[in-house]
Amino acid sequence: MIVDCHTHIWQSPEQLGELVLGESGRIAWTRVARLPAEPAGPRGLPPGDADYHWSQASAVDKAIVLGFKSRYLRADIPNRYVSEYVNRYPDKLIGFAGIDPTDPAACDELRMVHAELRLRGVTLSPPNQDFHPADTRAMAVYEVAEQLGMPIVIHPTSPSSEQSKMEFGRPYLLDEVARAFPRLRIVIAQLGQPWVDETICLLAKHANVFADVSGLLRRPWQAYNALLSCHQYGVMDKLLFGSDFPYTSATECIAAMYSLNQVAAGTNLPTVPREALRGVVERDTLLLLGLS
Repeated sequence: MIVDCHTHIWQSPEQLGELVLGESGRIAWTRVARLPAEPAGPRGLPPGDADYHWSQASAVDKAIVLGFKSRYLRADIPNRYVSEYVNRYPDKLIGFAGIDPTDPAACDELRMVHAELRLRGVTLSPPNQDFHPADTRAMAVYEVAEQLGMPIVIHPTSPSSEQSKMEFGRPYLLDEVARAFPRLRIVIAQLGQPWVDETICLLAKHANVFADVSGLLRRPWQAYNALLSCHQYGVMDKLLFGSDFPYTSATECIAAMYSLNQVAAGTNLPTVPREALRGVVERDTLLLLGLS
């Protein structure tokens, strides 16, 4: 089974507020891999609507669709929009709610989206929501998520804007969270780049911490070094497949994963075993996150 654990949708670019959701990365992918870019819409963004998402979903068996909300950057991809879409295709899609811990009603909203909208996880981004990962308000959200069995996806820095607070994006700041909530499944998006080494330490330390590879595979040299480090540290089994759709497709990312070692061809550089790469692509993400 192939599960894409990291995809986005939105109704209009205005819902992204001041976020720059992967735009520069999309340009980098097109330049490096020489693959055609998706048709650009307003703000140079690829199509992000639900119909386009569904038209591209055939490459995977399951996909997680992420909502997002940030009062700080005035972003709001409505949880109801995500819910209505994923509940049209419940055998294929799983929705994660965008929750902003700085909102006084965050915990109540989390309970509501779980009970009424049938969303099954949470999307957070401390740098883009203006909170320290161990902020008291965030700890209350983690507590509710743990009680409800809802895993959380945490964006360390990307998507980002000039106003994003990188000091809140360091993966090591999640160490306290993982210790305080050992039953809360935490997914660090994009392997925590640019702080990949910190993420690897957390993967090795905590049974409840995972990372996805979204956003990495568009940069072959960075992806090679990151995944080689994961292999050498013995944490490949903690990596989850994610495409960062619509900036890259699952098909592109699967091809890039299996081509990872090409950057080392003709050199004495070490490689990542193909079976380890296949393990990431075909990982039973839903089982690991308690969603099966």
